[in-house]
Amino acid sequence: MALRTFLPGEVMFRQGDAANGEAYLVHEGTVEVRRRVDGEERVLRTLGKGDLLGEVALFRAAPHSATAVATERLTVLVIPAERLEEMIRANPDLAIALIRQLARMAAGEDSSAGPGE
Repeated sequence: MALRTFLPGEVMFRQGDAANGEAYLVHEGTVEVRRRVDGEERVLRTLGKGDLLGEVALFRAAPHSATAVATERLTVLVIPAERLEEMIRANPDLAIALIRQLARMAAGEDSSAGPGE
């Protein structure tokens, strides 16, 4: 899997962008997940090492519902959709963690559109 690096302030993807068949695992640094609501951009959460982002757009087969912006030098592991599915099938703990996160988001307990949407 490929690594990508972003500098502080650099946008990984924007709200409304296509998912391009990729999710991302934060390897180093931090990234803010932001969403435009009523014309105002709001920070939903900050993600760091070990956090996954972009997976909700893949699961929904829809555009990203938020914007991801590096807040410091950021390195992410690019995970193709097929590989993410393989990892989930092979790792029940990962599957359960993702289901719990998605359930929290659906219940409104976590205002982000996905850990990294």
